[in-house]
Amino acid sequence: MGIPSEMRDAWIQRRSNSFVIPSPAEDERRSRAARFSQEGVYAGLKAAAITAVVSAVPTLIAVRKIPWAKANLNHTAQALIISGASIAAYFITVDKTVLESARSYSRAQLDKTDPKA
Repeated sequence: MGIPSEMRDAWIQRRSNSFVIPSPAEDERRSRAARFSQEGVYAGLKAAAITAVVSAVPTLIAVRKIPWAKANLNHTAQALIISGASIAAYFITVDKTVLESARSYSRAQLDKTDPKA
């Protein structure tokens, strides 16, 4: 399933012949969005790596020392505990970082145009 190649090519050709020219503000907005998302990904990877270590140590210790964990947590469960914490830390951190970057940029723009400042 999908779009037939002839239809796709016709749609792309029609789209490239558009008379609308993007403004420099759109290019700036696009590059700013890319920069904010890249900052978020970097912060998310860092948080995920830290969380993986922080969650792996107690999980692996518990599996070796606590009888219930030894009996009930196989390798898959251990991997799910560690990766679940890491994935959650990644997405939460990316979301917070991107939103904070956008918020600080908006504040800077507002302060720049504020007549009281």
